Amino acid sequence: MQFKTITYALEAGVATIALNRPEVMNALSTALRTELRAAIAQAVAEARVLVLTGTGRAFCSGQDLQDAGSLGAVDFERVLNEEYVPLLKAITDCPLPTIAAVNGAAAGAGANLALAADVVIACESASFVQAFTRIGLVPDAGGTHWLPRQIGLQRAMGAMLFADRISARQAAEWGMIWEVVADAEFATHVAARAGALARGPALAYRGIKQALRASFSQDLDTQLALEARLQGECGASPDFREGVAAFLEKRPPRFG
Repeated sequence: MQFKTITYALEAGVATIALNRPEVMNALSTALRTELRAAIAQAVAEARVLVLTGTGRAFCSGQDLQDAGSLGAVDFERVLNEEYVPLLKAITDCPLPTIAAVNGAAAGAGANLALAADVVIACESASFVQAFTRIGLVPDAGGTHWLPRQIGLQRAMGAMLFADRISARQAAEWGMIWEVVADAEFATHVAARAGALARGPALAYRGIKQALRASFSQDLDTQLALEARLQGECGASPDFREGVAAFLEKRPPRFG
């Protein structure tokens, strides 16, 4: 499939999707959101890992305020329900491990798009800002869900009320993201991380994603039952047999 607002590449089981509107810092238009959902579906069909990143100096600056219908009497509720919600669900429900490789500024809905991924890796010069109050809006695109769970209510409240810029280093210290990497090493590091996941046990990764995302809304008994069911599935899989064999033979595992 040919894309106009993103780029898509598949190599060694890793699908890399890059938002590709660098002239507007990869702002989210209707066309980009549509293509991004299609690219995620393509990745699910043919990859083992999904990496989401941006081209140019930004990861994503958020909603494109010059996109058709974005100014004036735009129906934000409709746009969020019909365009953002399906996109965010495509990321959070993706059976593949997902990495947001934040290569620069991530603002507004762009910041929250990154936070929807399983793991966020940022370069040292990247930053995050909940910019919504600067234009009289409340945070959306899942930000009010993810951020307080990641950094706590007080920090999330401050980030959203004041709309302060949060550096990548501070985001890592707060637990908003997994790690921050020097700019010069960023691309190589992300490739190594994605490659390691692509060689890993896919069924176990899916189970981890399912269990952790369910844990926010389930009581302990329900969560323990889910763990047992998922472990039963993994324990009966070829990956488990290969993992045990590799351990006993003192060699790296070769997961299918």
